[in-house]
Amino acid sequence: MPKDFNYRGKTVEELQAMSMDEFIRLLPSRMRRSLRRGLSAEQRTILERLRRNSSKPLRTHARDMIILPEMIGRTIHVYTGKEFKEVNITEKMIGHYLGEYAISMTRVRHGRPGIGASRSSMYIPLK
Repeated sequence: MPKDFNYRGKTVEELQAMSMDEFIRLLPSRMRRSLRRGLSAEQRTILERLRRNSSKPLRTHARDMIILPEMIGRTIHVYTGKEFKEVNITEKMIGHYLGEYAISMTRVRHGRPGIGASRSSMYIPLK
């Protein structure tokens, strides 16, 4: 039997029924401070679009948007600096940033130096 999800003792339905001020009190201090200072214009438009279009995925550059309970079940494409990564919002993501789920850096894999890369590359046998 799967355990029901709770965020700080509240179910998803209770979180969605709360006002923004009540929800902000449940968040960790960094997120609480960010939301108390107000949403940026881009973050406000994201929320307005989410409320208007319930089915279409949304594309955004706002990686600093905090995931709110009303976003659960939605698909948001978050820009990584190169492409848009698809993020499906679930209950466990509440209180985190969108950017945490669209990794913008890849691991660097250094290969062998090519011809003309340095003086030492002259002595690498060519195969």
